[in-house]
Amino acid sequence: MDCTSTRLSYAQTGVFSKIATDYIAQEPALAPFFEHAPTLDGIKQAIIARQQFPTNRRLLVDELEKQYATVTRSKQVLDNIQALLSPDTFTITTAHQNNIFTGPLYFIYKILHAIRLSADLKKELPQYNFVPVYYIGSEDADLAELNHLHVDGVKLVWDTPQKGAVGRMKIDTALLKLIDRMEGQLSVETYGKEIIQLIRQHYRSGDTIQHATFSFVNALFAEYGLIVLLPDNTALKKQLIPVFEDDLLHQTASGIVGKTAEAIQAAGYKTQAHPREINLFYLKDDLRERIEFHGKAYTVLNTTMEFPQEQMLAELQWHADRFSPNVILRGIYQETILPDIAFIGGGGELAYWLELKELFVHYKVPFPALILRNSFLVIEKKWQDKINKLGFSIEETFSKEEVLMNKLVKRDTVNQLQLEETFAQTNALYDSILQQAAAIDGTLEKHVQALRQKAMQKLKTLEKKMLRAEKRKFSDQKGQIQAIRKTLFPGDGLQERIDNVSYFYAKFGKTFIHKLYEHSLGLEQEFVVVNLS
Repeated sequence: MDCTSTRLSYAQTGVFSKIATDYIAQEPALAPFFEHAPTLDGIKQAIIARQQFPTNRRLLVDELEKQYATVTRSKQVLDNIQALLSPDTFTITTAHQNNIFTGPLYFIYKILHAIRLSADLKKELPQYNFVPVYYIGSEDADLAELNHLHVDGVKLVWDTPQKGAVGRMKIDTALLKLIDRMEGQLSVETYGKEIIQLIRQHYRSGDTIQHATFSFVNALFAEYGLIVLLPDNTALKKQLIPVFEDDLLHQTASGIVGKTAEAIQAAGYKTQAHPREINLFYLKDDLRERIEFHGKAYTVLNTTMEFPQEQMLAELQWHADRFSPNVILRGIYQETILPDIAFIGGGGELAYWLELKELFVHYKVPFPALILRNSFLVIEKKWQDKINKLGFSIEETFSKEEVLMNKLVKRDTVNQLQLEETFAQTNALYDSILQQAAAIDGTLEKHVQALRQKAMQKLKTLEKKMLRAEKRKFSDQKGQIQAIRKTLFPGDGLQERIDNVSYFYAKFGKTFIHKLYEHSLGLEQEFVVVNLS
């Protein structure tokens, strides 16, 4: 498989938030909300800060060894786990919920970015080791967000009655039937049977979603030394007992993050996360519900469970695994248990991490360098050929269908569709009329101006009708534009937010992942268009 790539600035694509593009540009307005710039110098500063924090490396390695006892371990993974014991080893982390079968493509892109950045930093700073980590957000309970995937334009949904944290849900008959449907779609492709076999191997009846995700991602990326971390872990959570207790008793995070959110809004940006008084869920069996404080007792939302203060604090001491941090406290947990120096996330994640800096300062936990994750647009040869035939550039394909049609028609028509000369002539005519009328009676001036405005509006309407009439002659090209946009920008959004990796794996095999890695960026912070053939 041949593969070339083109880079665009994120601003050029026109599809990223202002806070994301301003962060890349390092706009001064955002400077108060992060600690280290996404540069090599910023990484060096993050290393210095991390070296002064007492990460429990022995505990982390012990828990990883237990976790990895259930899967095949590559030499690269084993070496990286052991390397974490060294004070000169640091992690590059990305995080995502356990979407079934990895969900949208950017799940894969995040991980490859962590791997690439780790390798790049090793070359730049050979005195240190860097380990890529994928942190599974397995305690997320938003099933509707995680229970589906899109394969070659078809949406497949896992319909299960299970409740609670999705990571703890079991692989049932409904999910296995979904794999059967995928097989029907993908088995006709060269590597279709291979990817289906791989999925079946790691998504087994009765296993949990979080373990299946861990096992599947390990199979895809173990050769790169990726460490997959399951944070739904009692021993690791015990390290956060002081933070969780503080949140229960004093609601510290709510006040700190609330003030930062106000400051971000005052700077002209939208906030992504909103703190609650208590930023913890109660997690047990198939239950994950918010903890609230009412009067003298803590309650678990949508249940009859009630804990007096002493009982709740005892519950935390003896059953730390039953406490699940929300988005406000999850970062503190992650950065406490890992020797992390950089966090890779999407625009939304970047936005909420910018709200958290002062919380990290309060708890004296090092704030990582924030890196906007890599984004790709993958274009197969047949679609690149269609784009070339229509005469569009890669940049132009990011435009909406209507914009592309207008460009094409105005460029290729043999008729004159724009009335600029007529507009100028009409304005000149009314200038002359205005002069004559004003000489007779100054009060006629407003009437002439109203006539001018009405005439110009009618000419603009005529121009639009001429364009619409001409566009009807380009119906074939319109169909081609619609097909291109539907495939590359499904739902008028980015391909990476919809399509699943299984489609490309079925066509190109694991080479697809290898090629993506080759074209992944580290600290460059650009959008990559990948052409496959």
